[in-house]
Amino acid sequence: MGAVFTGIVEELGEVVALEELGGSARLTVRGPLVTAIAINGVCLTVTGSSDGTFSADVMGETLSRSSLGALGRGSAVNLERPLRLDDRLGGHIVQGHVDATGTIVERRPGERWDVVRISIPARLGRYVVEKGSIAVDGISLTVSALGTGHGVGGAGSPSEPDWIEVSLIPETLARTTLGRKQPGEVVNLEVDMIAKYVERLLGGGSRS
Repeated sequence: MGAVFTGIVEELGEVVALEELGGSARLTVRGPLVTAIAINGVCLTVTGSSDGTFSADVMGETLSRSSLGALGRGSAVNLERPLRLDDRLGGHIVQGHVDATGTIVERRPGERWDVVRISIPARLGRYVVEKGSIAVDGISLTVSALGTGHGVGGAGSPSEPDWIEVSLIPETLARTTLGRKQPGEVVNLEVDMIAKYVERLLGGGSRS
């Protein structure tokens, strides 16, 4: 296993540049604290750093599975360093391997928190459960509700959820990009890897 994370965002970074390189891209981010890195939940290898910025190469597979290709100069991004062996596990185990993207479809402000509904591809529905964990743009969150009827469709049983809801406390609103993202914006999703391992062990890994 390579680097792992816990989904506890350490700081907001700012995109300096996204340089297209044929089927790949080079992303440059200003982030004085974090220099080896998950960016919006995507595990990347830092290839160079200077004056509070760092660069990372983004392969075509990553661009197609995540929202990184839509970033532009000035975009805010969530940054997290890899977990150390002696660290406390503040969130849940996050690999930085994005499964798919989802779209924010609704946002309901509350007195102390916001509830955000996110569409998910139906093929991911079997991996999410109420009160279970999911990483949204690299943020470890608890699924507070899930259901069907407001998602993006795709393969899977009609009974599998195609939306989830997460509740964002003031700390998450202040320290991450989800504090500012609005309906229609795309987010990266990584389901709990334990669910995928259990599925394979029970003989369901051949499903697509």
